[in-house]
Amino acid sequence: MEYNGKLIHSQSGSPLSEPSYYRRLMGKLLYLTCTRPDLSFVVGHLSQFFSTPTHHHLTAAMRVLRYLKRSISTGIFFPAKNDLLTKEYFDADWDACPDTRKSVSGYCFFLGSSPISWKSKKEQIVSCSSAEAEYRAMALASSQFNGWFPYWKHLGLLIRKRFNYIVTTILQCI
Repeated sequence: MEYNGKLIHSQSGSPLSEPSYYRRLMGKLLYLTCTRPDLSFVVGHLSQFFSTPTHHHLTAAMRVLRYLKRSISTGIFFPAKNDLLTKEYFDADWDACPDTRKSVSGYCFFLGSSPISWKSKKEQIVSCSSAEAEYRAMALASSQFNGWFPYWKHLGLLIRKRFNYIVTTILQCI
């Protein structure tokens, strides 16, 4: 998507005469997000318009294809020599959806330099402030972290203290 561009409305542009082409294209892009986490947000956003796609949605999907053509060698890489330190990132975009005014929360977990889990999700309720949206993003990331924790603990990774430190630091900043 464009760096400073506005997100596409559901009613922007004229409806496609043959929406099945858009649906097939989005299905292929959804499959591709398994190895290309950089596409997760834009494909997730464009897949919201399966029922009534417009020419603006198709143009944005074609922009994703042009991006893929230019960055064919980009993807997930798992090096043989990798440190087993985890990095956790989460963020929220308050009032992101132009149709519903709901926030979009997301997180990404890295093991060394390789992403192992990521998600971008439109929240189910409207947040009253950006701080509330950030808290929801933190809750989403921490619930995912708790799901991964038994596996990391089994591998001998002592990361709980570090994650608690990151969360405490963020709470102090807010």
